[in-house]
Amino acid sequence: QVQLVESGGDLVQPGGSLRLSCAASGSFSSINSMGWYRQAPGKQRGLVAAITSDGSTNSADSVKGRFTISRDNAKNTVYLRLNSLKPEDTAVYYCNVVWTGHGYAGMNAWGKGTLVTVSS
Repeated sequence: QVQLVESGGDLVQPGGSLRLSCAASGSFSSINSMGWYRQAPGKQRGLVAAITSDGSTNSADSVKGRFTISRDNAKNTVYLRLNSLKPEDTAVYYCNVVWTGHGYAGMNAWGKGTLVTVSS
């Protein structure tokens, strides 16, 4: 099993920046992709950005050029740098990890979420 601990959510003014962190722990053989999703009130959860074990990334068009995803494989931690924040970025941000272990592959784990509020 994999446990995820997220941190970094906060209230920030438009144009501000934040860094979210998500650390994975538990019993697994390897972590494949790590990513961030978000869910705003009344909307479905959607992908923000993801990164594979070899560093390949993809991100939603709405955050390209503003958000940057990175990971530290030694620490099993994924980061999301949020710059030039807009009110429409307000959402609960969830960490997602795809892992392998215990004879299974492609297992999903989710964090509990961290709230990002962008408001003046």
